[in-house]
Amino acid sequence: MASQKLAIRNQLNYDAVLLDIEGTTTPISFVKDVLFPYAKDNVQGFLERTWETVQCKEDVMALKRQAKEDKHMEGVVLIPDEKEDLSKDDGGSSKNIVIDAVVKNVIWQMSSDRKTTALKQLQGHIWKEAFESGKITGEVFDDVVPAFNQWTSNQIKIYIYSSGSIDAQKLLFGNSKFGDLLQYIGGHFDTTVGAKTESSSYMKIAEAVDMKPSRILFVTDVIREARAAFEAGYTIAVSVRPGNAALTNEDKKDFITISSFNELFSEERPHRTKKSKGDDSQKCQK
Repeated sequence: MASQKLAIRNQLNYDAVLLDIEGTTTPISFVKDVLFPYAKDNVQGFLERTWETVQCKEDVMALKRQAKEDKHMEGVVLIPDEKEDLSKDDGGSSKNIVIDAVVKNVIWQMSSDRKTTALKQLQGHIWKEAFESGKITGEVFDDVVPAFNQWTSNQIKIYIYSSGSIDAQKLLFGNSKFGDLLQYIGGHFDTTVGAKTESSSYMKIAEAVDMKPSRILFVTDVIREARAAFEAGYTIAVSVRPGNAALTNEDKKDFITISSFNELFSEERPHRTKKSKGDDSQKCQK
């Protein structure tokens, strides 16, 4: 049941909210200390169990294409083709060689903090198995559900934009510690729409949800993402949560900062305005 409707504070006038996940709705520690290690530790076993499935073959093919694009990068691990000559039984060694290369490629990408669509796709499938088996439960901050209720009550549409795949996003929110939160979310976006540090990505999202950029509030903990969305015309709030990267004084001057979504709702708090460089109508309001 939605809680009592509260006013949107500080004249942040918007009709939709676009949320980052890591460091915004979900602790960075959950992603770094739970999800990523699980994917790294279980990638080989997952590939061995699902090797003959269409999904696995598509994941490996995507990783193989990505490896070819990355071939000039230091440390990249290329992925060979599996031999299909059935006239001679190689004891599965060809398959094992390919799996070993895929595992090494995945570990290299994760160690390099790559955010490629191919990597996120495979990670999402590994996490799906873990969420559905109950080995992992989605972690979200305690203020997320009250905020979702408030936005819904105010008829504010909620969207998610993360470097994690759409499938992984749905798994996290659909299997959260507070239950299934997908009922609140109107849509999901990942790197298939573009990098989160490119303003064109936010223009595409605004077009996809059929809304002017100025009517969308983007909440993220990453300043480069905030600046990209700001260039696209979005209203911005920067999430300051435990474990998030520290902000510079310039960052704090340029953008409204919040440590909880609760700060976006108030019945009494007076309005104040803080401006950044450039277009006065869109400068970070506070």
